[in-house]
Amino acid sequence: MDFSMIGPALALGLAAIGSSIGCGIAGLASHAVMSRVEEGHGKFIGMSATPSSQVIYGFILMLLMSRAIQDGSLSPLSGIGIGLSCGLAIMTSAIYQGKVAAAGIQASAKQPAVFGKCFAAIGVIESFALFAFVFSLLIM
Repeated sequence: MDFSMIGPALALGLAAIGSSIGCGIAGLASHAVMSRVEEGHGKFIGMSATPSSQVIYGFILMLLMSRAIQDGSLSPLSGIGIGLSCGLAIMTSAIYQGKVAAAGIQASAKQPAVFGKCFAAIGVIESFALFAFVFSLLIM
């Protein structure tokens, strides 16, 4: 039985789980707010989709890790370590990004002027997923 692709699968799977949970959290807030306000629904939907970007990091990492494992430049055990640790970091980032987006959606419904400012905190949380992604590439 070949276990060499466990690491890449973990990277993608955990990133996808995190993005799903994060988008779900923010989407719930978006729907609740849309039921109370008459306009600006598109911006709430857009903000609720921000955690979906983390699955892209997991996908690219999966592709690069699987290629490195097949080439022999990365051992399967190292791949598991990188996939698990980076996947968990990306997953956590996506979940908390969804929570911050949900708070931003609610704040924007109450005070529309803060909408753009809410993206600052969303971007900071995104950067942690990006750091984990880039650092894992450096390790590979």
